[in-house]
Formats: sequence, C-alpha cells, structure tokens
Amino acid sequence: MIKVHHLDHSRSQRVLWMLEELGLPYQLVNYQRDPTTWLAPPALREIHPLGKSPVLQDDTLVLAESGAILEYLADRYDSARQLSPELLPAQATERVRYRYWMHYAEGSAMPPLLLSLVFARVRKAPMPFFAKPIARGIADKVMKGFVGPQLKLHLQWMERELGQSPWFAGERFTAADIQMSFPIQAAASRAGSMDAYPKLQGFLQRIEQRPAYQRATERGGALDLGAGAA
Repeated sequence: MIKVHHLDHSRSQRVLWMLEELGLPYQLVNYQRDPTTWLAPPALREIHPLGKSPVLQDDTLVLAESGAILEYLADRYDSARQLSPELLPAQATERVRYRYWMHYAEGSAMPPLLLSLVFARVRKAPMPFFAKPIARGIADKVMKGFVGPQLKLHLQWMERELGQSPWFAGERFTAADIQMSFPIQAAASRAGSMDAYPKLQGFLQRIEQRPAYQRATERGGALDLGAGAA
C-alpha cells in the first residue's frame, strides 16, 4: 500500500487530495510541527535526508517533492488520464499548460510567499529593544520594495489566466489545479485581502467543494497557513 508521510499544515495535503481524487488506498503517517519554531520534527529525516514533507513510499520507491509525487501518481495510476493530459503530443495546449503550472507553483509562485513569511517572522522575533526598529525597518522596506510588488504581480497573472479558462490547464480540472492550490491558499492567508482577485477566490471555493478535497481534509486536517507553515 502507498504510504504518505504527512506534516500538518503543509504541502503534503495536496498528495492526500490527489490520492483521494484517484480513489487509491493509502496509509497515513502523521507528523506534527514544533509549536514554537513551526518546523518539522527530526523524525522525518529518518524517512528522507532533508526532513521535509511530503514523502511518498510506494513499494521500494521513496519520493519527495509534491510536484514530483503528483506527476508520479498521475503517470503510474491515472491510466484513464482523469487528472492529467495525454503525454503526447508534447506540444498540445493542455499538456503544455499542465506542465507549466505544475512547475510554476513552487518555482515562481511560492518564493515571494515564503519571503513574506520570513519577514513577518523577523518583525515578530524576540530581540533587544534597540534592535527592533532596525529589524522591522529592514523587513518593511523589503516587503514594500520587493516582496509586495512581486506578490501582486503573480496574483494578477494567476487571476488573468483563470479568466481565460476555468482551470489552470484548460477546461477541465487536473493535477495542476491540485498543485496550484497551495500557493493560492497561502496567498489568501498571508497577502491580505483577495477581493481584487475574484477568479482566485472562486477557484478556492470550487476546490474546497470537491468531495475528494473534503476527504483529504478529514484525514490530514484543515490547513492553517497563516501561522508559519512554509
């Protein structure tokens, strides 16, 4: 049986969701974040040297990285291609868009969101009173001059793309939408009001209504991405 090493409030929620969409049985191994540092526990390093989640075990295979796991599950178990386009032709529009958004989620969308989390922690970190204004000034300057504009740029791009088609790869729901869910949920938790992005709001509402998403949430727990989950 497939085994998922699942960290609460993390990217591994997407793996559970993918498995539920495919109707595959799996064993869930839960790990809890440190309540102070919000980091993953050392026990995860016994599964993978980086100590990160998700990690999927399938027979002798041990695979990390959520995008790689979703693609593996699609290629091995989704023979009907319910959640992924046909591999060929490689230049087909749906295939190209699917590949793009599978990589965009972590390669482009998540870095500014991670930076926003880091600088939010800097502002709240315990430090000598005389250092607080300096640290907060640096954090605010970076957020205003770089991170904030980058977040806006990416949110506008995603909003515009969902104005062209209901789902990221095209007219139907695919694993690319599962992969894209995490950065959009993170943005909704960290980037302030999403009122300027009705398509993204609609996307979140639609995915949360999917029965497979709800089953994954029941098994893995609800996401809380505002407190410090990376």
